[in-house]
Amino acid sequence: MTSAASAAVVADELTKTFGDFTAVDGVSFRVGTGEIFGFLGPNGAGKTTTIKMLAGLLVPTSGGAVVAGHDVARDAYALKRRIGYMSQLFSLYGDLTVDENIAFSSRLYGVSGSQLAARSKWVLEMAGLTDHRRSLTATLPLGWKQRLALGCAFLHEPAILFLDEPTSGVDPVSRRQFWDLIHEIAAGGTAVLVTTHYMEEAEYCHRLALMNRGRLIALDTPRGLREAADEPILEVVVDESARATELLRDLPGVIDAAMFGRAVHAAVRDVTEARQRIEQRLESEGLRIERIGEIAPSLEDIFVARVRAAGGAVSG
Repeated sequence: MTSAASAAVVADELTKTFGDFTAVDGVSFRVGTGEIFGFLGPNGAGKTTTIKMLAGLLVPTSGGAVVAGHDVARDAYALKRRIGYMSQLFSLYGDLTVDENIAFSSRLYGVSGSQLAARSKWVLEMAGLTDHRRSLTATLPLGWKQRLALGCAFLHEPAILFLDEPTSGVDPVSRRQFWDLIHEIAAGGTAVLVTTHYMEEAEYCHRLALMNRGRLIALDTPRGLREAADEPILEVVVDESARATELLRDLPGVIDAAMFGRAVHAAVRDVTEARQRIEQRLESEGLRIERIGEIAPSLEDIFVARVRAAGGAVSG
């Protein structure tokens, strides 16, 4: 476990309320140097609010955090020189060129002279924009825009990088390239805190914080979360998976059922008993079962189970 002295981020009972609504409720964790730390949770779970407090953009209502050696409530101005932040909405200016966006970010972070020349070259090469440096940013494909935004957030080589839904809407190939860059940055010693909705992205993180209704409901490596799962999963491949899902949700012995690609994943209490009941229910309704068997739970299965156990996601 990362000690408080060596941690890049220490959050202690971090809490944020807006009137009667508690967005983040007593969240505590530590993030080590060079660690990729992911926040995974449904909409309204408190992920973005947590990131904004850690980045000094929101003042905690109670509790606190130390980021890169700075108290987020007392040293917010000094903190901004030690971190990079990329918001979930594209954070650069579409009516500026690529070069102009880099220059604007350099002024924000105090990067100048020979350092600016070297870092600008790195951003352009990393983003694949060397031949497009005079293009208006608004005209770039989304994948290029996001790499440019990442480069500008990391222009000053901060100790900690915050990425809020950085690949939302990006195609799978560009998303994978983006994560290759994240791993390169972390390998250089920068702590990366990232929020995501994508399960495959969660697998790329060193550790995951699962959040629901403002609370931290699980914290472990992806492997550790899978190994701690206590609900067996039956995978049912059937000719009408959507209909099968509805038929299984109220079946005794089935805790929950959800579509997973073409298949249905059913969380069950007892594998043998549930398998018999599932076969009987589906066959009695005229559905053809291609395959049914127990599988290791996926990260998505675990996520759904944890959220359900924590009261379900916020509706709406």
